[in-house]
Amino acid sequence: MFLLALLIGLLSGLVAVTIKNITFAIEAIFEKGINLSENSIYFILPVIGLLLVYLFVKYVSKKPNEHAIPSILYSLSKRNGIIPKRKIYLPLVTAPLTVGFGGSVGLLGPAIASASAISSSLGQLLHIDRKTRSLLIGCASAGAIASIFKSPIAAIIFAIEVFSLDLTFASLLPLLIASISSVITSYFFLGDSVLFNFTVSEKFQIKDTLFYILLGIGTGVASIYFTKIYFGVTSIFNRLKSARHKLIIGGLAIGVMLYFIPPLYGEGFGFINDLMLGNDSKAIGASLFDDYIDNIWVVIALLFGITVFKAIAMTTTFAAGGTGGIIIPTLVMGSSLGNLFAKIINNCGLGFSVSEANFTLIGMAGLIAGVLHAPLTAIFLIAEITGGYQLFVPLMITASMSFIINKNVLDHTIYTKELLEKGALLTQDKDKSVLTLMKLDSVIEQNFVVLQPEMTLGDMLKNGVAKSSRNLFPVTDDDHNFMGIILLDDIRTVMFDQTLYESTTVETFMHLPPEFIVYEKDSMQKVMKKFQDSGAWNLPVIKDEKYYGFISKSKLLTAYRKELINFTS
Repeated sequence: MFLLALLIGLLSGLVAVTIKNITFAIEAIFEKGINLSENSIYFILPVIGLLLVYLFVKYVSKKPNEHAIPSILYSLSKRNGIIPKRKIYLPLVTAPLTVGFGGSVGLLGPAIASASAISSSLGQLLHIDRKTRSLLIGCASAGAIASIFKSPIAAIIFAIEVFSLDLTFASLLPLLIASISSVITSYFFLGDSVLFNFTVSEKFQIKDTLFYILLGIGTGVASIYFTKIYFGVTSIFNRLKSARHKLIIGGLAIGVMLYFIPPLYGEGFGFINDLMLGNDSKAIGASLFDDYIDNIWVVIALLFGITVFKAIAMTTTFAAGGTGGIIIPTLVMGSSLGNLFAKIINNCGLGFSVSEANFTLIGMAGLIAGVLHAPLTAIFLIAEITGGYQLFVPLMITASMSFIINKNVLDHTIYTKELLEKGALLTQDKDKSVLTLMKLDSVIEQNFVVLQPEMTLGDMLKNGVAKSSRNLFPVTDDDHNFMGIILLDDIRTVMFDQTLYESTTVETFMHLPPEFIVYEKDSMQKVMKKFQDSGAWNLPVIKDEKYYGFISKSKLLTAYRKELINFTS
């Protein structure tokens, strides 16, 4: 396992380095050959990038794009950790095309998707069991994060918080080995350069505590906005049936946003660095408001615009067919919010003074904690990538406040909403996770003799009871539509009265069960709850509105115990 974790870390690091270098190469071509200071070029580039992604998906992969983390989580819960092999190379092509041409998304999600597909394929090749394969996928995600951000501790915590891995000695060491291996790989190919050039010059002061609490509230509200905008814009684009229409409308919409707000272009790491260095004019870039950039309130207004429109630009990129991740856009939005918050405090005329760089930094942690529901990941990620361990207290204050506010309003994240609705989400709740991993087909029994309502009591005894080892009989019509059930107890008092054999029918004794299980809709959690609420020992399963079989409480509990042992061993 340790050797596999080492190998997965190495491969994850190579994936992260590859996807970054391809993207940087595309951006470098534009920097040399095109004057990006001309805002009009922003109308064209996103459309070209999305068109190339569209053509690649249509004629090469021939499968629609899926969001990286949700698709991995679904594979863990419903596909035994098996990820299609095509997802190894797809993100390496579509993500650089999306981001390199100006799509307002990040590269981390695609890097995690590609690395996870590699680990899944390796697990299948070596015939590894499902639980170990899931741990290898966690190692791949940790490796990708560690390589891109050079933050091995945050990478481990991300795998535990987002992928709901158990924090045990058996899982911690492989995650640690994968993270270290991936970080070393990144150092080997990219050197010791860091994403953010930041040194803490102003330490935490107790007098600023209230401001950090307010920042936590602000990032909590902003994280709710971020999530709602994501689902709102997505639902609007889902009404468009044609992928070409989505591409054209989305590409033009992104172009308009980039024309007015150039910092929305690409990932946005340069924007964050400029803000932390206090270079506001460079961070904001050339815009229609250059003549007013000396006015601090114009700068604050522009930062507010970036905060508001980053979520819209990111979601529009996804909805138009682009590939990318949400973590880096979240960092950009959080940095903008934190910086404008500090500027408001410093320029409100009340004599307060706070560090704009520190608030820029901590704003990122607050938004990550709220958007991902991962406060520990947010704290350690920001502390590691900036070396800002001296700001642990304000990081904890802001991240916890943001998380609490978002969690009390939204039970789900962008990653988990659809999975939650499908009953396919693994969580730290072992009971729910075990039920999620269980498959309905594995507990359905079909060795029941089916009766028709017009059958006489004599026919039922001769062709049903005499030929069945069960004490339960489903009743259906000629089209196999479920009509009711008969228990052996229902006919026990009359089954030896021969005078009733021809005069009474099955319909006389038939009755409805206390509950039904709908094959297409009911998750294992709902199935278990229906047994609990009804007190029944057997419940019928309806599939496509037809009788399909029964589930017995005894078989359900036996399967549950077996899955629980496998899950916790």
